[in-house]
Amino acid sequence: MTIDFKGKVAIVTGAGGGLGRCHAIELAKRGAKVVVNDLGGAVDGTGGNSAAAEAVVAEIKAAGGMAMANGASVSDDAGVDHLVKQTMDAWGRVDILIANAGILRDKSFSKMEMKDFDAVMAVHLMGTVKPCKALWETFKKQQYGRIVVTTSSTGLYGNFGQTNYGAAKLSLVGFMNTLKLEGAKDNIKVNAICPVAGTRMTENLMPPNVLALLKPEYVTPGVVYLVSEDAPTGVILTAAAGVFAAAQLVETDGINLGHNATADDVAANWAKISDFTGAKHYSQGGEQSAKFFARVNDKPVVG
Repeated sequence: MTIDFKGKVAIVTGAGGGLGRCHAIELAKRGAKVVVNDLGGAVDGTGGNSAAAEAVVAEIKAAGGMAMANGASVSDDAGVDHLVKQTMDAWGRVDILIANAGILRDKSFSKMEMKDFDAVMAVHLMGTVKPCKALWETFKKQQYGRIVVTTSSTGLYGNFGQTNYGAAKLSLVGFMNTLKLEGAKDNIKVNAICPVAGTRMTENLMPPNVLALLKPEYVTPGVVYLVSEDAPTGVILTAAAGVFAAAQLVETDGINLGHNATADDVAANWAKISDFTGAKHYSQGGEQSAKFFARVNDKPVVG
């Protein structure tokens, strides 16, 4: 099976370099018309120019593809509206959104200023929410939409000095988990990519030999699959160096301690409460509630 995107239109944010550039180029190779969105700012989000986006567009066109540049900030309402309007005016539809734009402002929490927290949340979280919202009704009318949000191992598991980044990245998983449910009836599929790649944001964190193993193009095949016609939905796909895996939030079965349980009872039974043997993944919040109602009927361990 060959995945192609003939007749499809894709918007890729943060596509002036790194992962976004690779995603945009591969989609164009497979027939998509691609909007290369990039503010052109520094890694911390300051500054901006259109040179990076224009360079990627030129690269796509030189290879025979169709693309145009957009320099809007994904955290700006008017800019996002213009991004969608520009795309619709040119090509009449949008089928795919890859929300890849991001910035870094790393510091330990004690040294981090709130402006650094706010800026990272604005780009990663709201910079994903805003284009999704701007495109949602279009996707519903078309009865077709594919969205990929970009999460991170920092969001899933933590990383020193990145409380802002981790909070933003895990919030995108929560966003995806509900959006997949609301989009299901309209053939809108929403997934998350969790990449490890050598980009501007990581080049100072790893030695050259490691960066060579982590080329961003090694992540792109997973992203292209997640925005394809036959994509799954609600999946966290982790990817690095050509290795692909899936991640999930899971929950233990738990035990019924009874209505009279105390904190001491929780402590005494902690080994059982936190035993992940047979842990389950829930596809929506109501399934967790059902588990609790079922366990209430168990004979309480105490009380």
